[in-house]
Amino acid sequence: MSGLPNGYVALSAGDAQAVGLEALRGPLEVALGTGSFYAYASRDPRARALAGRAVAYAVSLPSAAARVVVRRSRHGGLLAAITGDRFAPPTRAPRELQTAVRLTAAGVPTPEVVAFATYPAGPFRRADVVTREIAGAADLPAVLAEPMSDDQRRAVLAAVARLLADLTVAGARHPDLNVKNILIQRSATGQVVAYVIDVDRIWFDQPRAARVTERNIARLSRSARKWRRAGALDLAETDMGWLAATAHHLAARSGAEAAAPESPPVAPV
Repeated sequence: MSGLPNGYVALSAGDAQAVGLEALRGPLEVALGTGSFYAYASRDPRARALAGRAVAYAVSLPSAAARVVVRRSRHGGLLAAITGDRFAPPTRAPRELQTAVRLTAAGVPTPEVVAFATYPAGPFRRADVVTREIAGAADLPAVLAEPMSDDQRRAVLAAVARLLADLTVAGARHPDLNVKNILIQRSATGQVVAYVIDVDRIWFDQPRAARVTERNIARLSRSARKWRRAGALDLAETDMGWLAATAHHLAARSGAEAAAPESPPVAPV
């Protein structure tokens, strides 16, 4: 394959078309030799299943070379029942790699794409994407459901606002920015980082365009309302308003030390 990002190589994989990090080529080819990345992960008795649109697996690559998350790409929405996990070639996987590399270069926290592979499925192809596991991370609804102090909650919301600002600075609009596509990692020292995932559908607009913040917030707000109606998310409209204002503020002041204009509202008890 031509035009690969620095550090990536084509993998030897039978009838699969695969790309991975050159530094992990050996373990990746061993995993792929089981039939597919997804087959390797799903059959490992030590793998941890992760719920989502479809089950993904957190697993170690052969020889414990790295901890990764392996997922099988699937359509959402109306196409889900028709095409399922089959995509027109070359699938979204190559674009996800290119997008993740571009986001990382722009300073947007997102898991590193370790590899992807696509497989024949009649006139279509199936695709697996392998990303670096973010140690100790959980999605936003799961984190906000945990008991925490007001200060801890403020730190989580501030990290989400910082992520939204980083997306704006990069000009990155995420059409599927739902609450499950934000991972929160908290360190023992209290540092909180928000990561964006499932980046294959992101498209790039003008850097620092206010409309990028507005559209990302609008999509995230729709998701938050859906989860709130189901009683599964502690994220109020006032929180979303603060996230929008703070993301605009931080994006406008990118390149300088920027503090939030005010503390986020305390979630209802």
